[in-house]
Amino acid sequence: NTPGLKVVVPSNPYDAKGLLKAAIRDDDPVIFMESEQMYGDKAEVPEGEYIIPMGVADIKREGSDVTIVSFGKIIKEAYIAADELQKEGISCEIIDLRTVRPMDHKTILDSVKKTNRLVILEEAWPFGNVATEITYQVQSQAFDYLDAPIIKINTADTPAPYSPVLLKEWLPNSGDVVAAVKKVLYK
Repeated sequence: NTPGLKVVVPSNPYDAKGLLKAAIRDDDPVIFMESEQMYGDKAEVPEGEYIIPMGVADIKREGSDVTIVSFGKIIKEAYIAADELQKEGISCEIIDLRTVRPMDHKTILDSVKKTNRLVILEEAWPFGNVATEITYQVQSQAFDYLDAPIIKINTADTPAPYSPVLLKEWLPNSGDVVAAVKKVLYK
């Protein structure tokens, strides 16, 4: 939340390379958030030069029933949930923020105006996070388009546990996303 800082949070190798190059070339300070748990992720990454501009979200999956906004490694849970929901005929639009500062409000607002529903998935505590900012921006700029309350999915409001079993329960998962989507769809 510090003015002047840019914050990048890639969710896949392709975006990581393009955003890292943009961060290196930027004249302003950039914080590049990466998860060590993603170091083993594999994907096609071009050898050639490419840069992904900061502040531009990416619609990873087009949909018509609900917008799911996420970023970083937790977005994988949104993909799993969207695949499961697709089997039930529910179409999810997934937006990957890629940068949280500057944030691409326009892409989020345009999607919410299309789907009329919003679920935000973030690996952070529920108080004072990116999801709260998104919620504020949408309710202040697109309230009349919402057909259901916005749902934020975060970690449990407790310190992070060390036990792998407890950590699995503490983190948001695809089941949480499925439940949230069905709730905003009144199903």
